[in-house]
Amino acid sequence: MDFFQAFFLGLLQGLTEFLPISSSGHLILVPAFFDWADQGVGFDLAVHIGTLLAVVLYFRKDVLAITHDGLLSLAKRRMIGQGNLAWFLVIGTIPAGLAGLALLDMIDNELRAVEVMFVTTLVFGLLLGWADWLPKKNRTMDSLTWKDAVIVGCAQALALVPGTSRSGVTITAGLFLGLSREAASRFSFLLAIPIIALAGSVKLLEVATSDILVDWSGFLVGGVTSFLTAITAIHFFLKWLNKIGMWPYVVYRIILAGVIYAVLM
Repeated sequence: MDFFQAFFLGLLQGLTEFLPISSSGHLILVPAFFDWADQGVGFDLAVHIGTLLAVVLYFRKDVLAITHDGLLSLAKRRMIGQGNLAWFLVIGTIPAGLAGLALLDMIDNELRAVEVMFVTTLVFGLLLGWADWLPKKNRTMDSLTWKDAVIVGCAQALALVPGTSRSGVTITAGLFLGLSREAASRFSFLLAIPIIALAGSVKLLEVATSDILVDWSGFLVGGVTSFLTAITAIHFFLKWLNKIGMWPYVVYRIILAGVIYAVLM
């Protein structure tokens, strides 16, 4: 992998991980467009580490408070501060974790097809637009319940299918539940931390227990680029959220689906 390819894919991963347009879909489609070789599990690990560090750093105050209150609630056996949110993040991670363990082979071997990504890109893009168009109830994160966490967590499990978009489908679920754009997005981004950590751990184990040779220069370039791009994407997504809404991403997904159909199908 040369410098440009590592930089471009790192840029793409950092940008698309937290925007509702599907990082996995783009990392499959772009090499297909340019006829690049598969980037390999070592590179995937690097960009996962980059995006994980980005979201943890950006929400560092929330992460520290949620972790502290969650552990304190567990020790005292009663909810303290943001202890509820800590448990909601755990509950929301379980469906995707279980689905990943059960369906990993099928996802890697059967669901990476261009036809699948065309359908998921279009359908889940339209669902995002519908959810954003509906009248808002403006629920805040303080109003979250364990049922909300289960529903958003099940939606996150759908994002294992390439082209769905983890952030897109969890934000969509939050909007359908009546959460405000900001609340749905913040919960989605916080929910990214445990699931990205789990995905990164799986890839780390795969690298450590196999004879895979890691391209350390590509690892470094991809990881740093994805980190810088991801933290920038999170900042501007939240800053512009109420001004532009979700429809620019919906329109992008419709256009992307058209390109997939015209060029790759």
